[in-house]
Amino acid sequence: MSKKIASDARLALATGAALLLLLAWEGSGLDLRLAALAGGPAGFALREHWLLVDVLHQGGRLLAWLLMLLVSLGLWWPQGPLRRLAWSQRLQLVLSGWLAVLVVSLLKGASSTSCPWDLQQFGGVARYVPHWLGFWRGDGGGGHCFPAGHASAGFAFVGGYFAFRGVAPAIARRWLCAALAAGLLLGLSQQLRGAHFMSHTLWSALLCWLSAWALDGMWRLRRRPLAGQS
Repeated sequence: MSKKIASDARLALATGAALLLLLAWEGSGLDLRLAALAGGPAGFALREHWLLVDVLHQGGRLLAWLLMLLVSLGLWWPQGPLRRLAWSQRLQLVLSGWLAVLVVSLLKGASSTSCPWDLQQFGGVARYVPHWLGFWRGDGGGGHCFPAGHASAGFAFVGGYFAFRGVAPAIARRWLCAALAAGLLLGLSQQLRGAHFMSHTLWSALLCWLSAWALDGMWRLRRRPLAGQS
């Protein structure tokens, strides 16, 4: 039990540090500066680039749905590392993915924050409004651009860390690194197109992580009475 407490304490410190860094990023103005490296008053030159649109956007989304389907089928027909997990742990893995997608999708649907390519600085009509304020007032654009939905197709798999960490810590770490790398790659591809700011991607990562961690806490609470009866 002490190891679990120590592990959770380290996760809490790391998560808190990530939140503070993200809040500092929000106040730094770096979002607009990074966007200006890829776009200008005439828009974003790479907005319709085949690699970003066809491969990393359309292809990346299709691959993510395929992986989610395979992980879901793994509930009944586990393959590869999924064989290391009990059915309950595989269910946790599947639910954490769907929960992450749901959280990001709901927030995105409720937000009035517009994409960079909609902003006046980049040839659009919207004015820049801090992302979280977009839930209370519009910016004159199309909205529904925060947090980053496409990046969440990769970040949604971070829940695998919690499913694996008790039975295969090495797999848990590799799974987490792969999910973070995939989400960052998908997020960066959208930033080059002008579809998102960097903070959109980083908030998606944090939201997916927090939803997976919350589900893990619920999962352990659910198992605790059963452990006490055995």
